[in-house]
Amino acid sequence: MDPKVLEKCREALQRQMNELMADAGKTVSDMTLAPEENFPDPTDRAALESDRNFTLRLRDRERKLVAKIKEAIKRTESGAFGICDSCGGEIEEKRMLARPVTTECIDCKTAAEEEEVR
Repeated sequence: MDPKVLEKCREALQRQMNELMADAGKTVSDMTLAPEENFPDPTDRAALESDRNFTLRLRDRERKLVAKIKEAIKRTESGAFGICDSCGGEIEEKRMLARPVTTECIDCKTAAEEEEVR
């Protein structure tokens, strides 16, 4: 892979990691430092709980993305970045720039998604 593209992907991964970690820290502080809401109306309490559950689900998805980002950063260091896990071919630069955590070329990913549908 072109070293300039590799560096651009690495910077994008690190930037995304920093943003996710900042958001996670903000969520934790918001949930722990927020005054305990005591809503007499059960509907208000349910809405608050629903909002918190939604936020936690989002953060869980982001946690999984952080793991993928860490793995992608390791691949940039080991020289495996941009190599398809399925076929061993090179992943196109456009795909790597659009989704630097990807581990499969577009053909292998398309085939895998079609298999999931069946």
